[in-house]
Amino acid sequence: MSALVVNIMFEQWDPGVAPGLGPMGNPLPGGAVDHQAISWADYGWRTGVWSALELLAREGVLATFYASGILTETAPDALRAITRAGHELAGHNWAQNRIPALIDPAAEAEEIARCTTAIEQIAGARPVGWISPRCTPSAATSRLLAAAGYTWHGDVFDAETPYWRLTESGPIVALPFGMEINDLPMTVRYGQPTRALVDAYAFAAEALDASGGRGHVDVTLHAHVGCRPAGLLALARIIGHARGLGHEIVTRADLADRFARADEVERAG
Repeated sequence: MSALVVNIMFEQWDPGVAPGLGPMGNPLPGGAVDHQAISWADYGWRTGVWSALELLAREGVLATFYASGILTETAPDALRAITRAGHELAGHNWAQNRIPALIDPAAEAEEIARCTTAIEQIAGARPVGWISPRCTPSAATSRLLAAAGYTWHGDVFDAETPYWRLTESGPIVALPFGMEINDLPMTVRYGQPTRALVDAYAFAAEALDASGGRGHVDVTLHAHVGCRPAGLLALARIIGHARGLGHEIVTRADLADRFARADEVERAG
């Protein structure tokens, strides 16, 4: 059956580090601290995540939240609220400026462990899924995640449906992540109006049904970007559209678990 996954990127950067992509467009000269971009990003933990939780509660929808580990220090109450509400909480590295592809495997393993342990201790739930900052893994990321006990890895863009990625540390579900309906590139990088998220979803859902319902549609809002009033209205309309089409609304952990169980049944048969 066709499915919608609601993704909420709950992100933060190291202290004094601004997001690489901000709403003003024109970057400051090298060495200057972009306090505007830092303030814009702080909306996510101060306001956006709470507004998203309220909207999801009203709609009765469970989402997958991707949390930077540093938020265990900045916004522990928000992480606890996410798990108390029954949402999936996935790992998203310690801070968004720490890109796995730019560090060695030993340092990356430390980042994964630090993020995982901190989230489990603060939120009371150990993450089973992971997406790297910028969705940019290293060559070792899948292996390191499998070794750390993760069941799915979302830095995957080469398929429409889940598949097993075999690593030296064991298998992990490669769970493709759709970028078509994502507030950051759509509204910040390419300047589309927030309402365009609704039309983009409607078209993607139609295409999914036309393909026989293989796969799912990812709709992604960042707590500091799309979890503002216009973005949340767009999300509410997307949820209503999905329900009107009879599409399921599931988490990414649901998708990974269904794939693994179906594969087990197929092998047993």
